[in-house]
Amino acid sequence: MPEFTSPAGVLLLWAILGYLLGSIPTGVVTARAMGLGNLREIGSGNTGATNVLRTGNKTAALITLLGDAIKGIAAVMLAQRFAGPDAAQVAAFAAFIGHCYPVWLRFIGGKGVATFLGLALVLAPLSGLIACVIWAGTAKLSKISSLSALVAAALTPFTMLLTGSYDTVALAIVLAILIFWRHRANIIRLWAGTEPKLGRSP
Repeated sequence: MPEFTSPAGVLLLWAILGYLLGSIPTGVVTARAMGLGNLREIGSGNTGATNVLRTGNKTAALITLLGDAIKGIAAVMLAQRFAGPDAAQVAAFAAFIGHCYPVWLRFIGGKGVATFLGLALVLAPLSGLIACVIWAGTAKLSKISSLSALVAAALTPFTMLLTGSYDTVALAIVLAILIFWRHRANIIRLWAGTEPKLGRSP
């Protein structure tokens, strides 16, 4: 567990900044900028890269994926630079919450996977890289976005333990639980064998 030594006011500030960064609706902005329509009316209505891919535009999906990851990366790096490791973890958690529950979209956002991977890459680089490889490898083999997300999220706390990133394990566990919660409908479909492949609507 990290030691929270920064003043409460500092942690609160970074929680707010992290949330605002995380709540930037990358997918919605990208879809509109590229003339793909209202993302909330496409596929599952989710704001993440998987739903953007359902528009048929792979470039837009990639931009969304990178943008959602960069939100988390920026929140953590700024907090590390101007505050400390405890503020960085607070900003990381807040950025994840901001992505999933953005104030700009009436608190209905994405499922947090790309942002989670971005956070992991900065907080625990080796474990984050492993998480990205697991995510990409599972997606390539299964062609199921939700399965790759769940596998990567579930294994990340263990890879952090194995690579010595002990201070970030608790945060990774909490975020993994939230990812599973956000994917509860997908889990039901996976169990039933009805979860769609990448690029197809549920």
